[in-house]
Amino acid sequence: MESTNNNNRLEQTLQDGKLYRHVNSLIVAHLRDNNLNQAASTVALATMTPLNVEAPPSKLLELVAKGLAVEKDEMLRGVSTAAFLESNRHAGYDSIAAPRAALDFSAMLDTKGSSKSFPKHETRHVSEHKNVARCARFSPDGRFLATGSVDTSIKLFEISKIKQMMLRDAGDGPVRPIIGTFYDHVQPINDLDFHPQNTVLVSGAKDHTIKFFDFSKTAAKKAFRVIQDTHIVRSVSFHPSGEFLLAGTDHPVAHLYDVNTFQCYLSANIQDIGLNGAINQVRYSSTGSMYVTASKDGAIRLWDGISANCGRTIIGAHGAAEATSADLTKDEKYVLSCGKDSTVKLWEVGTGRLVKQYLGATHTQLRCQAVFNDTEEFILSIDEATNEIVVWDALTAEKVARWPSNHVGAPQWLEHSPTEAAFASCGADRSIRFWKEIL
Repeated sequence: MESTNNNNRLEQTLQDGKLYRHVNSLIVAHLRDNNLNQAASTVALATMTPLNVEAPPSKLLELVAKGLAVEKDEMLRGVSTAAFLESNRHAGYDSIAAPRAALDFSAMLDTKGSSKSFPKHETRHVSEHKNVARCARFSPDGRFLATGSVDTSIKLFEISKIKQMMLRDAGDGPVRPIIGTFYDHVQPINDLDFHPQNTVLVSGAKDHTIKFFDFSKTAAKKAFRVIQDTHIVRSVSFHPSGEFLLAGTDHPVAHLYDVNTFQCYLSANIQDIGLNGAINQVRYSSTGSMYVTASKDGAIRLWDGISANCGRTIIGAHGAAEATSADLTKDEKYVLSCGKDSTVKLWEVGTGRLVKQYLGATHTQLRCQAVFNDTEEFILSIDEATNEIVVWDALTAEKVARWPSNHVGAPQWLEHSPTEAAFASCGADRSIRFWKEIL
């Protein structure tokens, strides 16, 4: 009964968040269109609403006028306005949009045949931090890349400018791909994520904070909102709606935050599962219906995206070694995990069954990532021993490429673009490298 109530409360909060976001958009557009620019900017900043949000002219006034007319009519008829609003709260709001088309992974797993060739890539050093570069993240549209460092800084890159910098015949002078640098943490940054709709970047750090940066304001260096957590924040992941944020911390259960209120939700069935490991990574699925955690106790856990209850635990997914990364395929049927046992594994969500193992790359020390390419046909990871980037065919599990990383020492993080054949690497040598397919 308690689980059902939690489920209903979270669904209600999600729907309320969509309504608030729509109202905020109308307010910002109304102020902006009436040349009240300072007020529009203030509201936009406080509510994480894009200042250039589109809305029909005078839409807010039109809705207010209609609402006042309805209220007057109902007062005459003796009907409660609050009851009317409650009954119409969800009208006109669709469910979260489905993700873009993806490879039918379940059908392809049974396909026989030789491995595909991974396209050749070119690489370029694009920048460096003052200390170890610990993490990287692409925006959902693939237009931006952010990196975080032990030096507590965040760098934001525009991908089109990186590509321009990589052109061999560029003769218009130096191109600067960095469009923003943020300084607001006091300890190393562990993870980053982009808001799915707005120009907002979040960071999680060792200083127990999650910070929100508005990167539409090029002069801004500080966060405009801060969540103070109770533990070291190791990983962050936005819900596809943008209304919720997951934080993987030194606490064994992911902290689920309502972005509008900063209220924190925890799983109601914590006592039902013997958790004893900090979370190295947490990632939402493409629709937000579930999320996955990779923990220091070697387990991979799958959680319901609404009730926040643990639905499946794969104990010892990487033996006694830490599980360092985990992510779901676009169709939400499989989990790709990486661990300090030098294995990358593919698991079936529905059964917890091990489907594939990708072997031949040593990773026992670093918080190593295993990532799909944008089409999910290939898997990329790092070989610490040889300082190489290793690529497998996702379906055959055969190694199809081994490339020198071009870093001094093995890179600590790989992140692939969600939209094209390009990825980023960064590591202890402080450098950030961009890789793209040679066309």
